[in-house]
Amino acid sequence: MEDFKKRIISYSSRDLEQRKNWYSPAAEAYNKARPQYPQDLIEQVINVAQLSTDSKILEVGCGPATATVAIAQLGCSIICLEPNPDFYKLAQQNCQAYPNVEIQNTSFEEWTLLPLEFDAVLAASSFHWISPEVGYPKAANALKENGNLILLWNKELQPAYEVYQRLSEVYQLYAPTLDRYEDRETQEDILRQLGNIAIDSGQFKNLIAGQVTSEVTYTSDEYLMLLNTYSPYLKLDSYSKEALFAGLKHRIEEEFGGSLQLSYISAFHIAQKK
Repeated sequence: MEDFKKRIISYSSRDLEQRKNWYSPAAEAYNKARPQYPQDLIEQVINVAQLSTDSKILEVGCGPATATVAIAQLGCSIICLEPNPDFYKLAQQNCQAYPNVEIQNTSFEEWTLLPLEFDAVLAASSFHWISPEVGYPKAANALKENGNLILLWNKELQPAYEVYQRLSEVYQLYAPTLDRYEDRETQEDILRQLGNIAIDSGQFKNLIAGQVTSEVTYTSDEYLMLLNTYSPYLKLDSYSKEALFAGLKHRIEEEFGGSLQLSYISAFHIAQKK
């Protein structure tokens, strides 16, 4: 657990300006290639958190509004904070149909706290970018009494293990440090630990968790676009990335008919303000 916490803190310990602009090179790709949160999961979240048309939600780090749009269909009021300027523009475009959504181009850290204002604080695959010492207390302070912290997660998309083994050979040639496979048990353990961090903060109680597994098909180009949105690939030098992506594309085209069947776990953690 301590190793995992250190890994999480490594995201949030980066300089704020660096965190704000981290996804800029891949913002468009993120908007197109990252998967949605399944409707079944969203419905479970709405039921557990007892969200309604009257709810007032604060979303932290909305990105291009991947989760926002699904929740906004309720008609509830959502204030979204997004520090990245490219994501901010994409979120505005994606939420045009929802006048109940207000998007602010600021970070949660810099946002002026509105205490006891919100029924829920929502973060979709974003809360690990905020220092736990700042994020959990500030979220709790923004919530009304008995309000809920809602954390959504989409784990990395995975091919079948046999397919991974064929792709692994390409990684070993061009980017061995990125050659990793998370089986379902590992991913579920990571999700459990993410939920525990919220409770360990001392700000929240009564954790409820749930998950849904989805199957999707990506063409080779869509898959490479997806990879390009994950942090380890954003850090990879351009020479290695070009060679790796060319090798992966060739293998997917030659051996798998130009597309991959992928699965991913979507999960939620909902915890009540103490």
